[in-house]
Amino acid sequence: MAAPVTRQVRGGAVPGPRPPPVAVGPEGLPLAAGVAELPLLDARGRRVQFGALFRERRAVVVLVRHFLCYVCKEYVEDLAKIPKSFLEEADITLIVIGQSSYHHIEPFCKLTGYSHEIYVDPEREIYKRLGMKRGEEIASSGQSPHVKSNLLSGSLQSLWRAVTGPLFDFQGDPAQQGGTLILGPGNNIHFIHRDRNRLDHKPINSVLQLVGVPHMNFTSGPSIIHV
Repeated sequence: MAAPVTRQVRGGAVPGPRPPPVAVGPEGLPLAAGVAELPLLDARGRRVQFGALFRERRAVVVLVRHFLCYVCKEYVEDLAKIPKSFLEEADITLIVIGQSSYHHIEPFCKLTGYSHEIYVDPEREIYKRLGMKRGEEIASSGQSPHVKSNLLSGSLQSLWRAVTGPLFDFQGDPAQQGGTLILGPGNNIHFIHRDRNRLDHKPINSVLQLVGVPHMNFTSGPSIIHV
């Protein structure tokens, strides 16, 4: 795994304390049997094999709760700010996976400005096989640099999107938690963080550091990289 980069961004947020995720050596650990063969759907409803997404190079894979979750929305809005040139330089693929119908992918991307790879797992098979938690664990997750809305305003926004959308649903199981992984090349897993609750996502800069991508400034200030 690439060593942490030393380049810094002016005004970058410092993530709050987190329990240690699972991190393994450069060679990684093998993905559980059968997980790589599980199917995902793209925005057109076409089946894509999970393992094909990271067969040739490393990938940062973010599993989100559901597309109406305001925390997920704001987290993905910050993922959308990562320049593709940064990922290409580090030979990294960025992938978001949701658990809704594929019909919700395009509206979610328009809402968040996300233009990297995105798929859905409507049956939540990958979530289950990777051990992602279902249900909320009451635990302090620190102050996230990615969540801008409070509980009331965020929940109201989610409700409004639900009632004004073409399909009145939660765009996924509201009890399902997500997580973050670093996978590949091949069926190797190098890092996994399983969210305990909706606010327990891994700070993006912590993940970028692990794969050699420069830190980003996710505040409203300019994203200037000092080298």
